[in-house]
Amino acid sequence: MSVADPNPPPNPIETEAPFPTHPQWLGHPRPLYTLFFAELWERFSYYGMRALLTLFMTLPLAAGGLGYADARASLVYGTYTMSVYMMSIPGGTIADSLIGSHRAVLVGGIVIACGHFCMAFPTEWTFFLGLLLVVLGTGLLKPNISAMVGGLYATGDVRRDAGFSIFYMGINVGAFIAPLVTGFLAKHSWFKAWLEGHGFNPQHSWHWGFAAAGVGMVLGLIVFVGFGGALKRVGPPPIRTPDSWKKPVLTLLGTLVLWGFAWLTDRPGFTWLRSFFLIGPIALMLWFGFSKEVETRRLGAVFFFFIGAFIFWALFEQAGTSLNLFADRFTATHVLGFEFPSPWYQSANPLFVIVLAPLFAILWVKLGDRQPSSPMKFTIGLMLLALAFAVMVPAARLAMEGRVSPLWLLALYFLQTCGELCLSPVGLSTFTKLSPAKYVGAMLGVWFLAAAFGNKFAGVLASAFGEGEASSLDHFFGQQSIAVFAIAGVFFALVPWVRRRMGGVR
Repeated sequence: MSVADPNPPPNPIETEAPFPTHPQWLGHPRPLYTLFFAELWERFSYYGMRALLTLFMTLPLAAGGLGYADARASLVYGTYTMSVYMMSIPGGTIADSLIGSHRAVLVGGIVIACGHFCMAFPTEWTFFLGLLLVVLGTGLLKPNISAMVGGLYATGDVRRDAGFSIFYMGINVGAFIAPLVTGFLAKHSWFKAWLEGHGFNPQHSWHWGFAAAGVGMVLGLIVFVGFGGALKRVGPPPIRTPDSWKKPVLTLLGTLVLWGFAWLTDRPGFTWLRSFFLIGPIALMLWFGFSKEVETRRLGAVFFFFIGAFIFWALFEQAGTSLNLFADRFTATHVLGFEFPSPWYQSANPLFVIVLAPLFAILWVKLGDRQPSSPMKFTIGLMLLALAFAVMVPAARLAMEGRVSPLWLLALYFLQTCGELCLSPVGLSTFTKLSPAKYVGAMLGVWFLAAAFGNKFAGVLASAFGEGEASSLDHFFGQQSIAVFAIAGVFFALVPWVRRRMGGVR
């Protein structure tokens, strides 16, 4: 049902292009729902494949895997997920300067699908080629499909935040469904028996899961092309100038230099360089934070949030590595008499987001001016994350006696999700509020870097998980929990200092 736009854009002046209008449905531009389903399937492809990666890499060669040690698989996984976020930075500038958001999303989706289908072939080189293609494609698609959502609303349209909330719900629906599908294809005994009964090699079931992720991306492309005719007016190619290529090239080169530095830190003799990922942001926080200029001091607060996000994602993103391995090796795989493949635990976080996000939104509205400040929300998020890993200490001790109840992992994911809802929605918004107007784009790139480095360190930390030795797992989880509790304590002490640097921005 179409309804009138409650906040129509002003009449265009002669020097600007008219803002594109779209048919409305349920109070929002109809193309929003096309982007909703396109992103749902794109996230299905990403999280469906992510749920299998570490398990497949650590699976013995004789069972159809790559036979990697836990440490090597974790580092590969961390480098891969870091690369996905890093490539979003040049992906955004390529669209802004050369091809436009619409074409970037289309090309990115095609490249992602090709990557997943490469991984459907049971060879090591096609596996890594597939990872490379998914990184390149996601770098084009991820930032630009979000930009297209914003492009559906005129400046000042009060529906914009609600539109993004609908869009992000699609992300979590896709992330919830994906591990259930790909995990069933990769690990469920019924499907393995079906493959064997039809003349297929059951050890190749993992590649059916990777292929299903590719099918998901193809469905997203079908939605985007088949139902997105109106989206061609959103994010069209920009007018090119002779210098249009410079910014994308420089951004890409800078990203590759950072990527090369991160890769170098995994090489023997260079691991000490990892300390600069934390020392650098701390130095910038202090350098900017003690400036005499109000606008510059705000950048000190920006790097406080950068550090918080970096540390948070370093533990949170172990969902695909150490927590995935714990689910596979030490957690019950039969629940109430039904087989429960370990990748299915990866659906817990998006399910909790779907349930809890509206409750958190209501809570913040109810609290109004009494709600915690942004730096305090970050501190609470870190405390909840530390508590989540503390829950795993008794779980790890029980694992020495046999497989443990799924409730331990569910408790962890519940606490992690509560922490995520305190930190993640606040971070991007606060970055944009604190950044100088002429540097907002660059600071959004810094926010992507926090996620990229956090994902990288998730792999680094998970590399200490051990080769399935339950006796050391309580130390693994306990040490990380204690460290983050200590960091959260420092953050709590810094809250007043950071609020003064924010210069009145809440």
